Amino acid sequence: MSELRRFALPDVGEGLVEAEIVRWHVCPGEPVRVNQIILEIETAKAVVELPCPFAGVVGELLVEEGTTVEVGTALITVAVGGDAPRVAPPVASREQERVPVLVGYGAMPGATSRRPRRRTAPERPGRSERPGGSGDGGAGEPTVRRLAKDLGVDLAALARTGPGGSVTHEDVRRAAAVPDPEPGGGQERIPVRGVRRRTAEAMVRSAFTAPHVTTWLQVDVTAMTELVTRLRGLADFAGTRVSPLLPVARALVIAVRRNPMINSSWDEAAQEIALWRRVNLGVAVATERGLIVPNVKGADDLSLPALARALTELTETARAGGTTPGDLSGGTVTITNTGVFGVDAGTPILPPGESAILALGQIRDMPWVHEGRVTVRRVATLALSFDHRIVDGELGATVLREIGAMLEDPLLMLAWS
Repeated sequence: MSELRRFALPDVGEGLVEAEIVRWHVCPGEPVRVNQIILEIETAKAVVELPCPFAGVVGELLVEEGTTVEVGTALITVAVGGDAPRVAPPVASREQERVPVLVGYGAMPGATSRRPRRRTAPERPGRSERPGGSGDGGAGEPTVRRLAKDLGVDLAALARTGPGGSVTHEDVRRAAAVPDPEPGGGQERIPVRGVRRRTAEAMVRSAFTAPHVTTWLQVDVTAMTELVTRLRGLADFAGTRVSPLLPVARALVIAVRRNPMINSSWDEAAQEIALWRRVNLGVAVATERGLIVPNVKGADDLSLPALARALTELTETARAGGTTPGDLSGGTVTITNTGVFGVDAGTPILPPGESAILALGQIRDMPWVHEGRVTVRRVATLALSFDHRIVDGELGATVLREIGAMLEDPLLMLAWS
């Protein structure tokens, strides 16, 4: 006799209390093995793949895609033991060799590969059954089901006009008598969930808690851009994306080590300033889910090639949707590259719990006085926002001026490090 066991949404760390079900990777009736990835969830910080803690046969998917549930909510039933068939190990592949790590669910391998968040999956038996029991074959993407739920439309009763008999957004709106958004008029509502909601809450909290001050500095970065070109040709940087962000990040880390008060946090409850011993360098990354700020732990202990690799991996993982909650916590100072959007500068908002954030504007040719003559140089604008409860104007200006000096003359990075 097999035993029907339930797998509930676990606490994936950082005190998160809820998550959205992004995508199921199994169907009712399918065999599963221990540590097999069965679904993806999106927390307020990141997309996380969840493994199954036991082997057996999938009974029922209890929560449908697009639904937000609290930690502890039952997600799936699995028949284990007894009559449940034993699952033979699958043919090895890069994707199947991964052993996911969640609290108590196994060990981390030496290397992993990440699955794209969205892909077109082949039709599988049982997929026409919606989690919860009622049929909704061809119900379309999770956004379609969310729209139907918001508008109170029964998917089972809809006329379907999408590919393969699937339901489209237009089908749902037609059934609900809601007109499609028209160019130049109308309105479409987008639910704010997951990373985007967390970002919005954090920015509001920071803007109305920490008194922000921003200082600006235009810098001749001609020598820095020449350094970037030379680094790209070195063997130590092979396979690594070397951009102007690398020397700017290095200069920021050195300036922080020379001025430790900038690497601190305001403790409102204790009315104390907490100085951080390590520099955990946050990097603002724009992703399809919103802005996230993962950080390089112990950036001050890394060599320049190691920092380049860490920054490359951090940004690529973030854009692929694989950033973990641990990567997003513990930042002490942050850098953001607004120049990639074609603007000269901005006034960055502090990540909560940090006292400084540096923005790099676009690098462009400008007339500049160099060695007593007006000539065309490569120029960028730096903007440093800081918490004025901790950092006064003199310290903020000192840090920004030192960063600018190192970018104008990269040799200073060696002298001051």
